Amino acid sequence: MSRKKSFYITTTLPYVNAEPHIGFAYEILVTDVVARSKAEEDVFFNTGTDEHGQKIFNAAEKSREKVEKYVERYREEFKKLKSLLGLSENLRFISTNSKEHIEAAQELWRRCQKDIYQKEFEGLYCVGCERFLSKRDIVENKCSIHGTEPQLLKEKNWFFNFKKYEKDLLKYLSNKEVVIPDWRRFEAIDFVKEGLEDFSISREKKRLSWGIPVPNDDTQVMYVWFDALTSYISTLGWPLESGDFKKFWQDGETLQIAGKDQVRFQSLMWQAMLFSAGIKNTDQIFYHGFINSGGQKMSKSLGNVISPQDMVKKYGVDGTRYLLLKHVNSFEDTDVTWDRLDEWYEADLVNGLGNFVSRVMRMAEDNLDEPVVVQSTKMDKSISKDLAKFEIQKAINLIFATIGTLDLEIQNKEPFKLVKSNPAKAKKIITSLVKELHTIAENLKLFMPETSDKIFEAVKTNKKPENLFPRLNA
Repeated sequence: MSRKKSFYITTTLPYVNAEPHIGFAYEILVTDVVARSKAEEDVFFNTGTDEHGQKIFNAAEKSREKVEKYVERYREEFKKLKSLLGLSENLRFISTNSKEHIEAAQELWRRCQKDIYQKEFEGLYCVGCERFLSKRDIVENKCSIHGTEPQLLKEKNWFFNFKKYEKDLLKYLSNKEVVIPDWRRFEAIDFVKEGLEDFSISREKKRLSWGIPVPNDDTQVMYVWFDALTSYISTLGWPLESGDFKKFWQDGETLQIAGKDQVRFQSLMWQAMLFSAGIKNTDQIFYHGFINSGGQKMSKSLGNVISPQDMVKKYGVDGTRYLLLKHVNSFEDTDVTWDRLDEWYEADLVNGLGNFVSRVMRMAEDNLDEPVVVQSTKMDKSISKDLAKFEIQKAINLIFATIGTLDLEIQNKEPFKLVKSNPAKAKKIITSLVKELHTIAENLKLFMPETSDKIFEAVKTNKKPENLFPRLNA
């Protein structure tokens, strides 16, 4: 008996300075779909929360809470996503404020010690980015990502010798498989070729006390990114070289999923840290686009934030999963509004999938003497190929194209009328439609697991299920 392959997959770790938004909900849903697609492998599916840094400290002060209580409260909100979004049961969760993670981050620092040095530095610092900005990060005197004016800071910090790993990173990035989509890989390559600058990996404790203490230096805490990136291996029990770390990171296939703004951190800084510590590099990183609303970045001040909690309340778990996975572009930015979500829900789910399931199973329940016996099926190979390329939308489109084709077949052959004039032929058509419905349920398992199970049960019992997707004005 051959041993199962080991597969490790992780989201980024979101900051706990606000409640979960649909941008991260999309990321964890994509990660969930990929994790589910590896059912024949031994999967370690990781997520968690990034709980240190200036942004979180400031947010806690603003809310007049002790920072420990503040992060604990928001950590629980992120943990709720597991049940809220119907995520896989084997999902693991890592907190960067856990004892095990803190010890791992300090050990990684020690392993990278040969590339760490101290110097005084003055520069423009963005609290949103949690880092000093270079010239390429500033547009019209503002941070190119957050649109805020950076602060001028002068500090004595510990720095990581990033420049030392330019050649190693270019060699790593020469492998076409390490970054998806390919243009993000070229983005990383161009960044290296422009010349890397050593980056600060600590902050003065007198300015920011909320962080992991730097080994052998009571005056400094770790830069939040050095701390947070370590979570990808601390969750596996590292620095122990055995157990899950050996099984999933050293000997398995590793995949990280992140937003497009993470290229520098995930594919460059983190990989350089791994080079320095003598640890295997990440096998592959997939970068997705952002979700905007009404042509603007979502923000509380603009009042255009859409929360996954509100989506689930309105559309249900699988309705929410479908809307984000189907209508958010896998690689580019996507504009999402409540009006569009309503339109997609009604068209695709109420009038599409839901209506199709009801039509087929009503005909089966009324005209077939017993449930249709269906041989076990596997997911369509075309869908598997699309998933391997992170073409989530394309994979779901294949399923719904089949539904459209079968709807036309019902319209053209009218088996519901044919049962009176030619019942044998009508039953044959209905039986075929039920088998097709079973295949659709199989193909939906990764994307809409609850709906898939309901369809399987309907076929098994030969009964029309309750309305899968109620109308919004019902």
